[in-house]
Amino acid sequence: MKETEIKEKSEYKEKLVAINRITKVVKGGRRFGFAALVVVGNQKGSIGIGQGKSKQVPDAIKKATDVAKKNQIRISLKEGRTLHHDIKGRNGSGKVFMRTAPAGTGIIAGGPVRAVCEVLGIQDVVAKSLGSSNPHNVLKACIDGLTSQSSPKLLANIRGKKISEIVQKRESN
Repeated sequence: MKETEIKEKSEYKEKLVAINRITKVVKGGRRFGFAALVVVGNQKGSIGIGQGKSKQVPDAIKKATDVAKKNQIRISLKEGRTLHHDIKGRNGSGKVFMRTAPAGTGIIAGGPVRAVCEVLGIQDVVAKSLGSSNPHNVLKACIDGLTSQSSPKLLANIRGKKISEIVQKRESN
């Protein structure tokens, strides 16, 4: 049992994106609570986001991590290092624009988008967050954009063509 727990820890990379301190005013004074926003991924195209609340910070982070591990989604990556094409994601007022980049570019992104790229396994990307800077909205916009991208394999299956035909047409444009 302990071996699987240790293996599970090393399999996932987790990043704390934001911590919020919530104050509740009661008769005797103030009660503090904490809300944590965490991104978890295996650096091979799987990612999950989670939110947890508790009276102590470590408990909030643990709850958020557990939620993120349960809500994993699969994202296809080009050559395991970048996106297939430029994408736009939106959630509420948060907008994210992500562009594919040549090898060696690195992750040029800030805040929550950088955390997503690191845990997802994207090595080369240029991203810009527009509109809201709220980490919740930016994260969800990033996930929205990543899930909306389509790989050449998927397009080939939909159109009933070979992958080589799809890739050839993309590169000529």
